Amino acid sequence: ELRHAIENDQLELFYQPKIDCNSHQVSGVEALVRWRHPRHGLMLPAQFIPLAETTGLITPLPPWVVRDALRNCCDWHENGFSLNVAVNISPINLQEQLFPGIVDNALKEYGAKAEWRELKITETAILLDPALAIDAINRLHGMGVSLSIDDFGTGYSSMAYLQKLLVAKLKIDKSFVLNMTTNANDAVIVRSLIGLAH
Repeated sequence: ELRHAIENDQLELFYQPKIDCNSHQVSGVEALVRWRHPRHGLMLPAQFIPLAETTGLITPLPPWVVRDALRNCCDWHENGFSLNVAVNISPINLQEQLFPGIVDNALKEYGAKAEWRELKITETAILLDPALAIDAINRLHGMGVSLSIDDFGTGYSSMAYLQKLLVAKLKIDKSFVLNMTTNANDAVIVRSLIGLAH
């Protein structure tokens, strides 16, 4: 069913706005994939992404998301909305030699600027094969694509690897952020992670 969904446009992208805390303006959006299942209705990623990862179907899923999000992003820019779009990519995709080329081809196909695209990876993606991950990140960075590390603080990243990564942002995991205004320990961790990021 999931393979059929990928091939027959049953997947949809929803967009979560990212707000600049200083200007209170929408600075970009994050693409979130949903599966409009004919029997089960609208399914959230937690209901099918683990299945995609265990069956190998995760390989075609992020490229589909990359292309569809980029197509939408180009439409926004043509209509006067200067928004960039962030897309989550799987650790498996980051290990694939062809993935940076897929991103490059999508940019060329839609005539999009690389800075309109942000790719989000997890610490796990780096640790699977650090050499491959660093090579892919460097190639994507060389195209002008912005990269960020998602859910930062929950993995076991080596500081030596982080020092080598050409990433633009760290997205601190919500387990620290949600209670940072009421939990002193969480506040210290968030401040420390921000300092580390800089």
